[in-house]
Amino acid sequence: MVLLYLEAIMAHEQLTLSFQLCFRIYALERELMAAYRPLLDELGLTYPQYITMLYLWEHEKGTVGELCSALSLDTGTMSPLLKRLEASGFITRRRLPSDERTVEVSLTTKGKELEHQALSVPETIAGCLLTSDKDEQSRRYHELKTILDQALDQLRESRKMRQEAKVN
Repeated sequence: MVLLYLEAIMAHEQLTLSFQLCFRIYALERELMAAYRPLLDELGLTYPQYITMLYLWEHEKGTVGELCSALSLDTGTMSPLLKRLEASGFITRRRLPSDERTVEVSLTTKGKELEHQALSVPETIAGCLLTSDKDEQSRRYHELKTILDQALDQLRESRKMRQEAKVN
């Protein structure tokens, strides 16, 4: 009886937890956020606030729509996040005179200064995630980035095709 049970389990290896890529990604995401948390706590940021600041440090300003699109966040998530960043003094929000429906987000001086404090975050995370060897770290970073970018593109394309198939 036990042998039949073990054979049944082995017959569906694709349904074992250890076989699931999604579980590995989920576990990786949890560990990665645990690695980020103390670094971001020092900056007074959550991870969604951090990636918002990354966008603004790169672009200096952007509309709420641009931020939502770039960060894959919806306005229901973005609005309270921006409200907290503004309360912390890192950003300002203003409605554009040319289109009052559009809210522009800009860095304050305090927000720009925070960038210098955040400089060590990517290097610390890369050391945790990849390796402490700088040369090997760069190679692994580019390799992993390529794989993840391709996987993301493939998932988006597959979802798009499934949605189009539903319509037709």
